[in-house]
Amino acid sequence: MNPAEILSHSKALWNMSRFDLGSDEALSQILDRGSLEDWSALYALMRSDGDEALRLRERVHGILYRVPEPYPWFWLAALSALGHPVDWSLPPKRSVGEARI
Repeated sequence: MNPAEILSHSKALWNMSRFDLGSDEALSQILDRGSLEDWSALYALMRSDGDEALRLRERVHGILYRVPEPYPWFWLAALSALGHPVDWSLPPKRSVGEARI
């Protein structure tokens, strides 16, 4: 199954009729409530070559500074591993709600 198809079946998108990779809301929901399979698929899309992957990395990076997410440092490390520039002195938004183990 290709990564976009995996994401289109994500239970994190319970309130959407379809997955739209161009939607920051859908990306935010994947970052927040996605499964390990969803996260692997998102990473695979960000890891690919080309302008689309670069724009996806930039959008995920921006979401981490605008929307409280439960694992922002994890995603920043993933972006950094993909060669995306990360300013480690700038703290991302953090979810302070429920504890997730």
